[in-house]
Amino acid sequence: MGLLVGSFLNVVVHRVPAGISVVRPPSACPGCGHEIRGFDNVPVLSWIALRGRCRDCRAPISARYPAVELATAVLFTVVAVVFVPTITDGGSSAGGAGLLLALLYLMAISVALALIDIDTHRLPNVIVLPAYVVVVVLLGGASAVTGDWGAFVRAGIGLVGLGTVYLVLALAVPGGMGMGDVKLAGVLGFVLAYLGWGPLAVGAFAAFLLGGTFSLVLMSTGRAGRRSGIPFGPWMLAGAWLGIFLGPVIWAAYLGALGLG
Repeated sequence: MGLLVGSFLNVVVHRVPAGISVVRPPSACPGCGHEIRGFDNVPVLSWIALRGRCRDCRAPISARYPAVELATAVLFTVVAVVFVPTITDGGSSAGGAGLLLALLYLMAISVALALIDIDTHRLPNVIVLPAYVVVVVLLGGASAVTGDWGAFVRAGIGLVGLGTVYLVLALAVPGGMGMGDVKLAGVLGFVLAYLGWGPLAVGAFAAFLLGGTFSLVLMSTGRAGRRSGIPFGPWMLAGAWLGIFLGPVIWAAYLGALGLG
């Protein structure tokens, strides 16, 4: 599933910033214009079989395509290994499935948004805004099945809270934080808070820690200056996933160190 989704994400990353439909026209070689045959569109394997070149004109095919497919497969597997047990761990399987689907969806758009932000310094509304509907519906359905409406209310607080923090930063430091970051913060705040206050706190803090560290490294090596534009979306997403996977453990250790655990 991850391989197939990764193949589609390659289309999304290429076409969405250009304002092209992800459905039509069919994928074609940018060099010769020949439509890609079905048997040349098998994730990873086709690229290997073609030795990274178009079958018709022998133009090179970027290694990023199979890398995205393989990375998405690995990331989907990690999500499944970590969260599939929640489906059968004492709760409703339907509720656990809703959570799993929400996280797989978030992982898919995380890959697409990170690559698009790196390429264009944009987080397109066409991906971010529908994510609100998807995560609210999936996690709302999970709460309806399990009866855990506390998690859903907490998620709403996370959406408003993290979105407000980013909005204040965007208004206080013009040019330092884009409105795309603000919109994405609401989605991430909703999912993180649904999982708990610990994941929200860790995920929110980790974004600034990771992004700040990366910026300092670039400046110390002379590859960026104080006014250089560095996409923050990938660090928001990386921080959020750190909160999702390790938030409860890190938060418990932090409270324990303060004598509050």
